[in-house]
Amino acid sequence: MTRRWFITGGTPGNFGMAFAEAALETGDRLVLTSRRPEELASWADRYGDRVLVVALDVTEPEQVSRAVRAAEEHFGGIDVLVNNAGRGWFGSIEGMDESSVRAMFELNFFAVLSVTRAVLPGMRARGDGWIVNVSSVAGLVAAPGFGYYSATKFAVEAVTETLRDEVAAQGISVLAVEPGGFRTNAYAGFADEPVAEPIPEYHDMLQQVRATFIEMDGVQPGDPRRGARAVIAAMALDPPPRRLVLGNGGYDAVIDTLEGAVADIRANETLSRSADFPTRPTDVLVP
Repeated sequence: MTRRWFITGGTPGNFGMAFAEAALETGDRLVLTSRRPEELASWADRYGDRVLVVALDVTEPEQVSRAVRAAEEHFGGIDVLVNNAGRGWFGSIEGMDESSVRAMFELNFFAVLSVTRAVLPGMRARGDGWIVNVSSVAGLVAAPGFGYYSATKFAVEAVTETLRDEVAAQGISVLAVEPGGFRTNAYAGFADEPVAEPIPEYHDMLQQVRATFIEMDGVQPGDPRRGARAVIAAMALDPPPRRLVLGNGGYDAVIDTLEGAVADIRANETLSRSADFPTRPTDVLVP
């Protein structure tokens, strides 16, 4: 049976389009949402009634409800949700403008909740479905200059972990996907975004962050189409993975970070275990 996909954040040259084309390669049908649907019109025409493009700003709950309802009415349901919409801002923890921080959480985190909660009732009613949350390597590895972006993705990781356990008994599977450096249009905007940092001490660090992303634009090692196909392959595994890191550099960074975290925790095991009430008279509390 063909599956019916609902993919957010459809923009030419990004992961949303890669997911859409990978799903179409398998014979599936899909709804692709975008804030600028007119950019997808000629592309969608090639696939006829297998593709429905819907205008959607995922930060607007009423639009989310309408888009999900349109998808369910058009195709009869949603089998796979891909929460792909999102973007990153750079800035220091101390100095980033609060409105930018809140806007990033609205888009990268709260919108994921909004779309997921709109789609889940239909999946529960059918007792089947997939939710794929596109996180980032930054959701497992924090980096200077991208602390708040990482925070949004760490939040997505936590919700994904909990949701997976909550809906498993209802036949719904949940996967977190963590891309590293992929050749998408996500890097293109950095050239047009000068460092807007009110605290001089962080300027050099943020200038280097910006320069690195500008240099990477167009030469990132990750292929979005291969990444999307890897996700579909992971969904077919029995059992499927809980998360899938995409790309060599991302994989190495995650492994190094997690192994370092485990080593650090184990190095302080005695202090950690000393925090409980004594279970034996001979136990001595560390002051």
